Amino acid sequence: MSLDSLKGSVPDFAKDLKLNLGSVIGNSDLPQQQLWGTVLACAIAARSPRVLRELEPEAKANLSPEAYTAAKSAAAVMAMNNVFYRTRHLLSDPEYNTLRAGLRMNVIGNPGVEKVDFELWSLAVSAINGCGQCLDSHEQVLRKAGVGRETIQEAFKIASVIQAVAVTLDAEAAIAGE
Repeated sequence: MSLDSLKGSVPDFAKDLKLNLGSVIGNSDLPQQQLWGTVLACAIAARSPRVLRELEPEAKANLSPEAYTAAKSAAAVMAMNNVFYRTRHLLSDPEYNTLRAGLRMNVIGNPGVEKVDFELWSLAVSAINGCGQCLDSHEQVLRKAGVGRETIQEAFKIASVIQAVAVTLDAEAAIAGE
């Protein structure tokens, strides 16, 4: 199970996805921890068992145990936050923004890895989950920490390709009756 195996399973009609998967992961300028943490968090967020089974072992091999756990934590806490904050944003009643969230999210304050890495992974998961408020929040934290737009875009490019591969492979499996 690996990136090559995943690329090999992408159907011919989605050749662009296969090429993009190879380039956004195989040719990324991100440091290994940022890259593989983004890959793992996005594979979890994409909700495709096949994509996760293919990418998780390689991510685990390229991450410290702390980074591996932190990437999974980013996917978990953002699954909650993205629904909560996206809903607040979408509701027309602005009073919801004045209410206390009352949700535990301690891992954001102490993720066990560099804050910038965790923020990047959170941004990528937020891209998959479509939470504009979370995207803005994490992008601002990253920019204040000196992270360039190219690095931030690299994370959401990874998110977009992993999500597209997940959708494509899951659709093909459903068509095949798997």
